[in-house]
Amino acid sequence: MNEVDLTKALKRLEIPSFQFFEKIGSSNDAALTWAASGAPDGALVIADEQTQGRGRMNRQWVTVPGAALAFSLIFRPSPQEQEGISLFSALAGVAVQQALEKTFGLPAEIKWPNDVLVNGKKLCGVLVESVWMEARVEAVVVGIGVNVAPSSVPAPEMLLFPATCVETEADRPADRLLLLREILREITAWRKHLLSSVFYQLYSSRLAFQGQWVKVSQPGDQITYGRLKGVRTNGCLLLESEAGDEIALTIGDVHLRLG
Repeated sequence: MNEVDLTKALKRLEIPSFQFFEKIGSSNDAALTWAASGAPDGALVIADEQTQGRGRMNRQWVTVPGAALAFSLIFRPSPQEQEGISLFSALAGVAVQQALEKTFGLPAEIKWPNDVLVNGKKLCGVLVESVWMEARVEAVVVGIGVNVAPSSVPAPEMLLFPATCVETEADRPADRLLLLREILREITAWRKHLLSSVFYQLYSSRLAFQGQWVKVSQPGDQITYGRLKGVRTNGCLLLESEAGDEIALTIGDVHLRLG
């Protein structure tokens, strides 16, 4: 990946400005800095190699050159979108899921809130961070990391959840810039429907582990068990306890409950 090819790939997409780095610590850190200094809505930060990428729950995600997609988008939420800030996380998951499904025919699913799985293995992670101005969200930074080539998949001993990549699952080479274009197209298209029932229905229909018993790990070593029922329109996860009570969660890491 280089700036010339990236410029060609982004033509006719609704990307007002972008920053490309051959090597960077974290695309989200760069995007947060740019957002604080006035980056426009829809601006993109992308790197060929990322050495200090951050995932959810303070996990690290590193990308080697030429093997993955590591990029961050900056959004300036409209007054309407301010009512559904948490849904930008779902937006990223839906966009990647749809791009993988349409471009490579992969049976991709969303592991709440926004990881993307293929055949039960993690292929994409998302980290969403906000820039606040007093009580208002001034900008939302959505970081997306997609394993494309086999060399992007960490060694098994480094993983908390089984991982895979696009080329392994599709059984063919994958063009990173083509996949980037399709993800950006999906984000642009579905953002227009972010607060709609159509978006909610799509997100719900692609949710992994529905109807299965799961455990949800939360900050502070708290663990919640239940049968995964779905999500609310605001993106909250819904579980049913063994006693039949409904549990709504806003944060956590979902795993199948074994035993």
